[in-house]
Amino acid sequence: MDQSCEKVLVRGNEAIAMGAIDAGCRLFFGYPITPQNEIPEYLSKHLPPLGGEFIQAESEIASINLLLGASATGSRAMTSSSSPGISLMQEGISYMAGSELPAVIINISRSGPGLGGISASQGDYFQATRGGGHGDYRVLVLAPSTVQEMYELTYLAFDLAEKYRNPVMILGDALLGQMKEPLIRKKPPPMDLPPKDWALTGAKGRKPNRIKSLYLQEGELTEHNWKLYKKYERMKQEEIRFEVIETEDAHLIIVAFGSMARVARSVVEMARREGVKVGLFRPITLFPYPEKPLREISRRVKHFLTVELNTGQMLEDVRLSVERDAEVYFYGKPPGALPTPEEILEQLKKYYGRSGSA
Repeated sequence: MDQSCEKVLVRGNEAIAMGAIDAGCRLFFGYPITPQNEIPEYLSKHLPPLGGEFIQAESEIASINLLLGASATGSRAMTSSSSPGISLMQEGISYMAGSELPAVIINISRSGPGLGGISASQGDYFQATRGGGHGDYRVLVLAPSTVQEMYELTYLAFDLAEKYRNPVMILGDALLGQMKEPLIRKKPPPMDLPPKDWALTGAKGRKPNRIKSLYLQEGELTEHNWKLYKKYERMKQEEIRFEVIETEDAHLIIVAFGSMARVARSVVEMARREGVKVGLFRPITLFPYPEKPLREISRRVKHFLTVELNTGQMLEDVRLSVERDAEVYFYGKPPGALPTPEEILEQLKKYYGRSGSA
């Protein structure tokens, strides 16, 4: 192994914290909530020796507004929470998107709605991908499925946030946050990023900068919203990420993200051993959603099974992405119980028969 690499056995939450530090994050603001507490615990210990600051705010609302202020200075900053905490942050996230401020927001999601429970859930898909706050805005959403990706995608999130001057969210869940796997800690190469000439760093030698999301002059807000829209469209052109497994000869494709993609991978292996030609399509970016590559697959494969740990949310994006003559089925479980590979395999065999391949 390269001597610059370090191989460690860590939880997913710890991998996120490591990725943030290695990406240059030195400011963290957050409030405790299960099941993401290892992130603030790790950063509270490791940021101060690096010259960074850890602040446990009095609430999630305070956390997101502290993040807004820190990001306005051009500093790399982050917050983390879990589902109901992210709900409290939505107004601040909307303000940050409207003000074009880069920052990273971690959601290690738990069960809902309401207080729900602390078990794993993918019920925050709509909240993350539709912009849970007010106004026409989007955030980039990255969905890791391994501890290694928890590290790498967090590192990437800081670069993407600065590239687009926009909040970026990592959407994990309790399963991914708490599991332990080997992590190879190696910093990815940095992006070529634009200068932060917009940042509030003091106006010595230049005109003052102004960061705002309030536009009251005639036509000013319309122009600003179209500017944001063009940025989101550019994300769709440049930031699509996905993984395909055994799709070349498949008669049915499972579509799953995050922790459920791990289960789906096992299903594909089990099905292939039985001669059932099944593949996996795993979105890594949930916004922008990989519509075009999924649509391309649907021109030759006409049966899709969406597997989620909820009652069907990504299902809508899959249906919008595939060709009109493709069939999209759904198998999921509300939070509180995980679907087993055997359950999913039994379900997909029913649909596989409809493809004319049984």
